[in-house]
Amino acid sequence: MIRHLSDTRTAEGRVRFLLQNGQVLLSAEGPGWTHQSTHLTLERAALQVALLPQVSQALYESALSELERQAQME
Repeated sequence: MIRHLSDTRTAEGRVRFLLQNGQVLLSAEGPGWTHQSTHLTLERAALQVALLPQVSQALYESALSELERQAQME
């Protein structure tokens, strides 16, 4: 079963954090590029987003803000 943690969409792209079987699935995409990876922790997935050259600072900040907002709601 896959659980959505957050799904951030902007004009620049989309970043999703999902949970499956205790692992964090990262899915990011934008015009002309896609990225999917699996991580042991949410922190490592967030670091991966920061290291993706296609992800702008604004998209990264929006994705982390959305992730924090979802965490506070739970």
